[in-house]
Amino acid sequence: MYQIAVILTDARRRILWVNEDFTHITGYTYEEVVGRIPGDLQPGPLTEEEAIEKIRSGLRNMVPVQSDITNYRKNGASYLCKLVIHPVFANERELTNFIAFEVDGSEIGEDKEIPLLNIDQKYRSSSLKGIDELKLYSRIRAILEIEELYLDPSLSLKTLADKLETNTKYLSQVVNHCSGHNFQQFINTYRIERVKYRLNEGAHEFLTLFGVAQQCGFKNKSTFYKVFKDITGLTPKEYLENLVD
Repeated sequence: MYQIAVILTDARRRILWVNEDFTHITGYTYEEVVGRIPGDLQPGPLTEEEAIEKIRSGLRNMVPVQSDITNYRKNGASYLCKLVIHPVFANERELTNFIAFEVDGSEIGEDKEIPLLNIDQKYRSSSLKGIDELKLYSRIRAILEIEELYLDPSLSLKTLADKLETNTKYLSQVVNHCSGHNFQQFINTYRIERVKYRLNEGAHEFLTLFGVAQQCGFKNKSTFYKVFKDITGLTPKEYLENLVD
């Protein structure tokens, strides 16, 4: 299955949000690119000037643009990027965002039909709902990372919905659509990342593995071990042994 990177910017072309496929394809994380301009990140020595100008022209004129361009990953490797960029309007005149869909050309066949890369796709009324989902998802990630709410073992869908002044049904839908996980799985990904960080710090020298997990928001030992293995492919003990090696 090919990956589709999604990039949402504001009207000034500054990144508001990227999905996980963007990170997989480019190597850049959300934290590394938020607030930056996509065109400043990925070009390199082999990037085609004609493609750059075609994209810039589409952005200036606020019209959809489709192009193939040589981009560069964070590690410096080049790849063929197939992309389409759509302007998004709140009404007929007010530009609010740009949304781009990108795929790694090496992962798909020449004749592979990818609906999201269809330049005729309209990002108006129905798609604005999707844009609102991306915006809320960005807010969800921000509040989780800034306030570290996932460290609270009693964090619930309702608690987070109340903080974001939305309802649980919509919040659950957005998390599922944008992350591919249900709410609990989504929160647990943050907890596992914190566990890994704490283990890298050496927290296991003073606490049991489950003791570390409890500090990171887990309240059930068997759940912690299962989630850790599901996400990392390793048991906590195996992960720790790899750190030592």
